[in-house]
Amino acid sequence: MSATTTVPRSGSTALPAFRPSLKVPVSLGVLALIALVFFGFLGSDKTAEMKISDAGDAVAVPALMIPGQVGGIVLGILLLAMAAYSIYRWTQGEKSPKWLPIAFAVVFVFALLVWIVAGARQPSISLAGLVAGSVTLAVPLVFGSLSGVLCERVGVVNIAIEGQLLGGAFTAALVATMTGSPYIGLIAAAAAGAVVSMVLAVFSIKYLVNQIIVGVVLNVLVSGLTGFLYGTLMVPNKEQFNTPGRLDILPIPLLSDIPIIGPILFEQSIAGYLMYIAVAVVWFGLFKTRWGLRVRAVGEHPQAADTLGINVNATRFWNVTLGGAIAGIGGAVFTLVTIDSFTKDISGGRGFIALAALIFGRWNPIGAFLASLLFGFAYNLQSILGIIGTPVPSQFMAMLPYLVTIFAVAGLVGKSRPPAASGIPYVKG
Repeated sequence: MSATTTVPRSGSTALPAFRPSLKVPVSLGVLALIALVFFGFLGSDKTAEMKISDAGDAVAVPALMIPGQVGGIVLGILLLAMAAYSIYRWTQGEKSPKWLPIAFAVVFVFALLVWIVAGARQPSISLAGLVAGSVTLAVPLVFGSLSGVLCERVGVVNIAIEGQLLGGAFTAALVATMTGSPYIGLIAAAAAGAVVSMVLAVFSIKYLVNQIIVGVVLNVLVSGLTGFLYGTLMVPNKEQFNTPGRLDILPIPLLSDIPIIGPILFEQSIAGYLMYIAVAVVWFGLFKTRWGLRVRAVGEHPQAADTLGINVNATRFWNVTLGGAIAGIGGAVFTLVTIDSFTKDISGGRGFIALAALIFGRWNPIGAFLASLLFGFAYNLQSILGIIGTPVPSQFMAMLPYLVTIFAVAGLVGKSRPPAASGIPYVKG
């Protein structure tokens, strides 16, 4: 048998060459120009001091001294070079490499930090403290986003993350106070989050109620219920019902002694270590096990999964319940780690930020974890801005998670597609 080659006839129209989307190159170019102009040419001429280690660290690392305006110009030119490389790849009909937006984001955030610190009354900041606080603030966001991953991967939109976090926070404070054990309170928080999720699962899976509506109603219901119980039960009897204590900090031997990163990553409460474990287990379970294959099949094509003998609705029900339990643990962090009591609406909208992290992380546990760290960084930086006396309004940093979410949903940081059957109820037959 001889191979044949088809040659287009003279005068025929050739198919146009494939061109990837211009969204990423254009977005990087615009952001690079903004950085060069505002962080560089319009930046402060003072020097920003970036402390890498704290005074109590075993190994002292010299602080970075970066001239505000000069540093901003250099970093802006570096960003422009990255954007130019992305545009060059587009002209060659190739997509930007996956590492490029990540590297661009890191340099852009660092340039933003230099600009902010150099313009402050006290142009000095501890990077170690900033990162440590960011990790602490990100813990409930990570648990909430993992809850969303488990639910949406199986086809159920979980708008009720806020209610699950809030229910877990209230239950943890109440049970820990009554039993005298924060660890029992942590378990009770997981149970409370699971109960909220069961309500979501029953109404959206069994009774086919719109999942978005059920989630919103649950958020309002849990907020009202916990607010009522807080005012009538906890406020008059704080010592009896709202003094849960804190989870102990448990340093890991040897690992906690690693300079700089050791105290940040390995001096955590049990909730912090559970966060690391949960991210690893959920990722491995979803992408490396038979269970995960079934879950993803239900979320992408429930009819095909049903024909293979998978009970679609049962799989959805138990995944949603498991997601609620994980979110409940995240809620316990508010009352057992961050502060040692419950206050009304203590979650403060973090459930919606967790939903944003889920989208930005592209429905992947590791991506959601990294996005949660970014949002935790934004929250912590917002607090530090007031301390160092920067002229940049703290509300500017408060907007960052929402702006990032808009970029993610618009596809400006890469295509973000949810599971095909997410939000669609399944009726057998």
